[in-house]
Amino acid sequence: MPEKSRLRRSISKWANPDTGYARDMRATYVGSGNVCIADAPDRELVTLRGTIRTITVRPRGGVPALEAELYDGSGVLTIVWLGRRQIAGIDPGRSVQVRARIGVHDGHRIIYNPRYELLST
Repeated sequence: MPEKSRLRRSISKWANPDTGYARDMRATYVGSGNVCIADAPDRELVTLRGTIRTITVRPRGGVPALEAELYDGSGVLTIVWLGRRQIAGIDPGRSVQVRARIGVHDGHRIIYNPRYELLST
């Protein structure tokens, strides 16, 4: 009987669509020397790749700010462009590469005004 439950757990793990999606994302964005979001050190210059999941316009200190959620299969990071309401090409589902230092604000990892490149993948 224990063998069946172990087999079922193994099958469930591989059949879970969220796990499969995260695995595919890591394979796409973390290979070839790139650092994944989960392993990226805080307060050091890093280059990360991922997909924009959500975009929100939220004022910060009376200044407009465009917030985007970057996901690479290992974790999520908030990117904030201060003084912007929109950026051409920055849309949900778009693949991007960002370069900046990661900070922590209210317990969330965040990057302000990164250099970015739109990717074709």
